[in-house]
Amino acid sequence: MARISRPMQHLAAAGAAAFALVFALCSPAGAQIKVGVTISSTGPAASLGIPEKNTVLLLPKEIAGQKVDYIILDDASDTTTAVTNTRKLISDDKVDVIIGSTTTPNSLAMLPVLGEGKTAALSLASSNRIIEPMDANRAWMFKTPQTDTMMATAIAEDMSNHNVKTVAFIGFADALGESFYTEINKFSELRHIQMVDKETFSSRDPSVTAQVLKIVAAAPDAVVIGASGTPAATPVKALIERGFKGRIYHNHGVASPDFLRVCGKDCDGTFLPTGPVMVAAQLPEGNPVKKSALEFVKRYEAVYGAGSVAAFASYTWDCGLLLERAIPLALQKAKPGTPEFRAALRDALEATRNLPTTNGVVNMSPTDHLGLDQRARVMVEIKDGHWHYVSGG
Repeated sequence: MARISRPMQHLAAAGAAAFALVFALCSPAGAQIKVGVTISSTGPAASLGIPEKNTVLLLPKEIAGQKVDYIILDDASDTTTAVTNTRKLISDDKVDVIIGSTTTPNSLAMLPVLGEGKTAALSLASSNRIIEPMDANRAWMFKTPQTDTMMATAIAEDMSNHNVKTVAFIGFADALGESFYTEINKFSELRHIQMVDKETFSSRDPSVTAQVLKIVAAAPDAVVIGASGTPAATPVKALIERGFKGRIYHNHGVASPDFLRVCGKDCDGTFLPTGPVMVAAQLPEGNPVKKSALEFVKRYEAVYGAGSVAAFASYTWDCGLLLERAIPLALQKAKPGTPEFRAALRDALEATRNLPTTNGVVNMSPTDHLGLDQRARVMVEIKDGHWHYVSGG
């Protein structure tokens, strides 16, 4: 048998030690929790994605004694990129859970990848379709924003209270716009309010003059805009320019300072349902989320400045609150970085009960991956570039 020289013995021992160190660092026992993030920090939805990204930087770096690493990717408001990012986060980065995406189309496109990779995600988009109807893929998808149904009922109720008899709709020509139209039309009918026109536009369209001319010709008592981010200001400006005097309602996806800046005075006197966090200081005493909402506003504005809070920032913060509740439970069953931990984390999210967030009190179930009730919405009016509490919560 060949003899190994003493230097070679030392080298072999050193190599074995190095391998053991690498194995220890890469093994689940020593792994930190990895949270993947895919959001629209550029593109048409950037006014939503930027505050989301800002909030990720404020999320806890340690939960239940485990370090948490956030891997942030930009999907540029594009569905294909959102899918690519999701595959990368699951296959290459081996994340334990994902936050994102910003928009409804992106979140819907992610569903098959989540089901295949058996990795839970917390969407920051609004449509019911993201989590309903429950199936094998949606079993891995959760969300923090209020659903279209919740917000459409608030708008229909407000229209009825203000004697609105006819309404027109203009919204994005995508899954968000179609979903919001479906809900608005349904609940308007229940309130005996007639839908007299439906128009669509792209988030990249510079003008909607042709669509607004049709709406004005229909002479509705109110117009509902099913769009999100700064592009949602385009129909408002066109309506005001054409002398529309009826009530104007927005989708809750416009609740950001950037929207107020872009829309300017044209948005004064318009309305939207949104989360309580946007008027946290104005909420009635005893509101169940006032404390957590005020705490978030204080922490966010301490970093990004007074008046900087956007609804989508709060939705991201609520993801952090959900993970702080779920991760300790998942750690009791498995180690981070394993399929067992991802499954345990999914189960723990689904079992969330009585958790006050910035937008409502969360009570999830196997058939409800949002867990919010009607306390999670308020109606606000835009006045002088600010949000003013009207009712609800």
